[in-house]
Amino acid sequence: MSLTSRRSFMRTTGAVVAAACVGGKLSAKTVNFPVGLQLYSVRELMAKDFDGTLLKLKGAGIQEVEAAGYYGYSAEDFRGSMDQAGLRCVSAHHPLTALLGHEDELIEYGHKLGLEYIVCPGLRRRDPAATGEMTLDDYRWACGELNRIGEKVKKAGMTFGYHNHESEFGNEGGVVFFDEMMKLCDAKLVIFELDCGWVYAGGADPVAYLKKSPKRFPLLHIKDMVKGADGVVHSPIMGKGKVDNAAIMRAATGLKHYFLEQEEFDGIEPIEAVREDADYMKKLQV
Repeated sequence: MSLTSRRSFMRTTGAVVAAACVGGKLSAKTVNFPVGLQLYSVRELMAKDFDGTLLKLKGAGIQEVEAAGYYGYSAEDFRGSMDQAGLRCVSAHHPLTALLGHEDELIEYGHKLGLEYIVCPGLRRRDPAATGEMTLDDYRWACGELNRIGEKVKKAGMTFGYHNHESEFGNEGGVVFFDEMMKLCDAKLVIFELDCGWVYAGGADPVAYLKKSPKRFPLLHIKDMVKGADGVVHSPIMGKGKVDNAAIMRAATGLKHYFLEQEEFDGIEPIEAVREDADYMKKLQV
């Protein structure tokens, strides 16, 4: 390339970069993932009108879903209802108490349903008769069970994961439970579905986790959170809380799917809340 041509190229490139910059940074873009929803958000509606609720969710802008119970449907019928509504069920939740002793049948059901992921959203103590909060030893035992189940799920052609709440960000002797889980869960067998709202509620920073280990978090739960005057954390409509979801989506460089989850409905119909949440995510600038 001649000096004249190189100068011309640099001027053109500089103009393009300058045009893309606003206030000294690259212009934002919208989230380029299908809008997902954790069906726990509309569990009461699903129990009353399964097929009708799915159709309403599609009309509200939802494209993918994560199951939270199968409502007595066979895998074939559940998948048929999803297809009829134009939705894709890519993941399903089963707590450890449901998985233990039943993982084979739940894995078979998930395979028939066409799931990509099976996710555990809750643990139990090592001694099922024990009361009180999980201890560090309980978490360590649970990680062994997650690895064992994860190997089975992997052999069935799916991926196993763990979904957090806020308690995992407590600690014992300075050891944060969630950090210990990330250490003990085999990355080849267990991924993490980071519930960013509950991370915030637990006093931790979801962005920091995503930046440190992005490939460990191919799934996210996206919600907003805010502390009320009584100190209790609540889940408002997206955009009305304190969670920086734009920063979360920028940091989630290993993301495959995300699922909105509306924990509460403060004087608004659930489907309308889902519609507002979906619209928020479609317009979110990252």
